[in-house]
Amino acid sequence: MTRSIAFLDLKAQQARIAPALRARLETVLGHCQFVLGPEVGELEGRLASFCGAGHCVALSSGTDALQIAMMAEGIGPGDAVFLPAFTYTATAEVPLVLGATPIFVDVDPRSFQIDVAHLEARIEAVRAAGSLRPAAIVGVDLFGQPADWPALRRIAGENGLFLLDDCAQSFGGSLCGARLGREADATAISFFPSKPLGGYGDGGALLTDDADRARLYRSLRSHGEGETRYEVLRTGMNGRLDTLQAAVLLAKLDVFEAELARRAQIALAYDRGLSALLDVPARVPDSVSAWAVYAVLLPDAARRDALQAGLRERGVPTAIYYPRPLHLQPAYRPHHDGVVLPVSEDLATRILALPIQPELQDDEVAYVIEQVRAVLA
Repeated sequence: MTRSIAFLDLKAQQARIAPALRARLETVLGHCQFVLGPEVGELEGRLASFCGAGHCVALSSGTDALQIAMMAEGIGPGDAVFLPAFTYTATAEVPLVLGATPIFVDVDPRSFQIDVAHLEARIEAVRAAGSLRPAAIVGVDLFGQPADWPALRRIAGENGLFLLDDCAQSFGGSLCGARLGREADATAISFFPSKPLGGYGDGGALLTDDADRARLYRSLRSHGEGETRYEVLRTGMNGRLDTLQAAVLLAKLDVFEAELARRAQIALAYDRGLSALLDVPARVPDSVSAWAVYAVLLPDAARRDALQAGLRERGVPTAIYYPRPLHLQPAYRPHHDGVVLPVSEDLATRILALPIQPELQDDEVAYVIEQVRAVLA
């Protein structure tokens, strides 16, 4: 019998945490401090404590977190920002908004993380060309797993580059026994509803161990304010996190560890049930994934599309992250130097994401596995 599986089930999660969630929201409705209310500061403290970071600055979105981090470094026209081609658009969008130039780097064919050897080659080529100043590296922790941060720190240090962690999909993951959040000069996270820790709207944050950077981030998120609201020290933006979103996130933080564990259980079940039929996700060594996305690889586009269509008929939703790498997007193609990025281009034709969210029951996970097997048979 055909079933209907949810790719993301926020209603079920909301029902499970309803008492704590409503209590949090009612507190905000009672004190009416809707902008930078006490829940925002409480959330910042809990997020920093969760990953051991020195400072956390809550913001209006993960995209604004990336932008504020780059604004604080003065990144702009003439600067080159190195980033993976296989990721979400915000990573490349922000440098262009600031007048800088994104330099697209290919990714590893199994982990999907930025290819450090290609990164070094790209930095060398940009430096040799002389028209742009290498300024920053954005490492993306894609799909829940960490980038190669030891290598990225070495490369950034050797080249004098600002290192930014785009951890939008992977807050809760870890590398070498430490939670992600301290691997770079600054770490940007997102609370978009589909993220492992998601709010009920847009939201984000910046983590850093640098007190001066944290002070600057707080100024930039509030129109460049100084010690008082009407002392404007610099050009900033309106990047504040709403207090109501902070309240939602505080309620969700109480169950976050359990949800991460459930995601890991589902990933393991998929591994066991599907590894003989297709390429299941490779694990980054000595890491724990937050499992924002469980992405499998098919041999080619035709078989990927056939699997997606067959699963849709059987009530199993899927998604393609990403159908086109960034350097081939119409908005970014004019800014790309024409270098071919074969891995990113190939992955876009073969990748498919299966449902992985903490509300999935064991019988639903088994149903997904059964239907994948049936379509591929």
